[in-house]
Amino acid sequence: MAFAAQTGSIPRLAWLMWLTVLIWAVIYDTMYAMADRKDDLKLGINSTAILFGQADIYIVGILQAILLLSLFLVGEVADLGMWYRLSVLITALLMIYQFSLIKQREPQNCFRAFLNNQHIGTIIFIGIVLAYTFNQ
Repeated sequence: MAFAAQTGSIPRLAWLMWLTVLIWAVIYDTMYAMADRKDDLKLGINSTAILFGQADIYIVGILQAILLLSLFLVGEVADLGMWYRLSVLITALLMIYQFSLIKQREPQNCFRAFLNNQHIGTIIFIGIVLAYTFNQ
């Protein structure tokens, strides 16, 4: 919306950012759903964890790889430079940690992985701030 309001169009970067946020939402929502899969099944809630079934951790891993690629592409298209790339690298490390938490499907660890996503948002935000502070 901000892109369209400011430029009168929706550039490639806006679509890429939208897709990136959508993928990230599916990832963290699936982690949350993995934490309460039993309750969702009892209540008849069709979460992504139930939809993905036993492939849930693999699909989350694939989506995490796609998210990292899309975050990288956002930085390249926006010309954010080294500081942003460093934030994406740190994000990759956090995703490896999250994956290690969910791989056994233990509800409390899946919830911890879900909560860990706040750090991803923080790290990416810091990378953007540093990019604009030191690259311009």
